[in-house]
Amino acid sequence: MDEELEPVGKLISQLYRQNQKTLAKELLPYGIGGGGQYNFLKLVLIRPGITQDQMTNEAKYDKATTARAVKHLEEAGYIERRPDPKDRRSSLLYPTAKALEFAPLLQSILTEISRSLTAGLTQEETNLLAALLRKISSPPPNH
Repeated sequence: MDEELEPVGKLISQLYRQNQKTLAKELLPYGIGGGGQYNFLKLVLIRPGITQDQMTNEAKYDKATTARAVKHLEEAGYIERRPDPKDRRSSLLYPTAKALEFAPLLQSILTEISRSLTAGLTQEETNLLAALLRKISSPPPNH
């Protein structure tokens, strides 16, 4: 009798939770919490002047999660809001000097966590895993 395979979704969920716990522990000393706050900070660093709506779409989080993360990052001194000259109802988000100074450390933390996740894999296996995860996380093309 064939052994039943564990559902892929369950494995991904377990890996996600393990990764989130590690990230929370590593980023806590810098005032960055859960809820993907580091993702939002990275977006602001990569795309200064991004709006919350753009962040929601790019990070694939809901609006409430984006709003909470932006509020926290603003209160922690990592991002600042500036009025959007094209739309008074909207704000543009920019990294602060604190965020710019922290960016290299954030990247090294994320890189190290990623390395630890794939420590038992060869480079070829790591590349294949990333390619497969990208493939299953992309929405199917419209027919």
